[in-house]
Amino acid sequence: MAIEEIIRTKTGIQGLDKALNGGFPTGNTVLIAGGAGTGKSTFCLQYTINGAALFGERGLYISTEQNRTELYKQAAGFNWRLEDLEQRNLVKIVFIDIDAGDNFRTKLDSLVSEFKPKRMVIDSLTTLTDSLMVAGMTDDKGFSLVQIAETVNPIPRTEQILNKSILYKLFKEIKKYGLTTLLTTELPEDQKTLSADGVSEFIADGVICLKSMTVGDSSNRNLEIKKMRYTPIDGGLKSYELSQEGVTLV
Repeated sequence: MAIEEIIRTKTGIQGLDKALNGGFPTGNTVLIAGGAGTGKSTFCLQYTINGAALFGERGLYISTEQNRTELYKQAAGFNWRLEDLEQRNLVKIVFIDIDAGDNFRTKLDSLVSEFKPKRMVIDSLTTLTDSLMVAGMTDDKGFSLVQIAETVNPIPRTEQILNKSILYKLFKEIKKYGLTTLLTTELPEDQKTLSADGVSEFIADGVICLKSMTVGDSSNRNLEIKKMRYTPIDGGLKSYELSQEGVTLV
């Protein structure tokens, strides 16, 4: 039986594609986990811009924390021509106000159908999940999995159960598009889990952790590919820098 060749989505980030044996397996959902200031958003923005500028692939960047103006400003700090790429219809920036009550699933369907991206970013999964959970409290359709479970074996609707149900449904929705998707999540300080919710790392196809430790006037930054389905990886801690070029492995 012939082994199916894995199609790759390159990040264009120095050193990372090599560690991934050529890039992310196309269609994978990958968590980018890290604490504040580790460069999660920069990593994802770089992935999006590189896809458009280096490989001609459309990128959809969905942010729940930074609007278009703020992302333009962030990109300009690295001399990335984000506004130009968006005007050329290679990148689409979408800010979702989690307090506005928009139907995320319907909006995502519309965006993917109209823009037809090859890669996608959701920054951040943490705030998006929180908003979906609050919205779902008044929308029983969002919790069909919980309702089915309660019919078979009545259980209390704890936050953990609802969170898990939302995440499974959300990842299923994202996977159906076949896009190579990055989702940012906060990395807890105790590091007992690899995401803010403690569930996403088991559902996602891959997890990359970004860590930063300050010693005196210098910062020691390390990146680790914790898992990546459908490909061998070069594991272990890898040093990285946040420079004028963005994220680079050193």
